[in-house]
Amino acid sequence: MALCIGASACVMTGCAAPHKVVLRTDKIYPPIGPYSQMIGYGNLIYFSGFISLNQAGTAIEGATIEEQTKHVLDYIGAGLESQGLRFEDVLSSTVYTKDLNEFAAMNAVYAQYFRKDPPARATIEVARLPRDAKIEIAIIAGRR
Repeated sequence: MALCIGASACVMTGCAAPHKVVLRTDKIYPPIGPYSQMIGYGNLIYFSGFISLNQAGTAIEGATIEEQTKHVLDYIGAGLESQGLRFEDVLSSTVYTKDLNEFAAMNAVYAQYFRKDPPARATIEVARLPRDAKIEIAIIAGRR
C-alpha cells in the first residue's frame, strides 16, 4: 500500500487530492438561500450556520434561547449522524447569539451535547439573525 507524503509522492502513486463535496440530509430544513447544508473537503465537514427553523424552513420554532439552542443542536446532531459522525467529532463551533445576557442559559443546553472533550468555540453577539432567530450555530467536524 502506497503512503502519500507530499505532492511529489501523490504524483508518483496517484493519490487523489481532496475536493469539495456538497452534503445534505432531509433531517434538516432545506437551504433558504444560496448555500449548502454541509460541505465535505477531505476529512473535514463544514456545516452552515443553523437556526431554529421548522422542518419546512418557513418559521422559527421555540420562543426561548434554551428551546432554540436545543433545536439547532438537534439539527447539527442529525447532520453529524448523516455523515456517520457524533458530537465528539466536532472540532470547532461558532455561536452567534442576539443577546449575550442569555449566554448562561444557552451554555447549559450546549453543555448537554458536548459532554466530553468539547470543541474549540467562539461566541459572538450579533445585532440580528435570519428570521429573527435568537441563535445560530456553525461547526466544523472531522472524520476519524
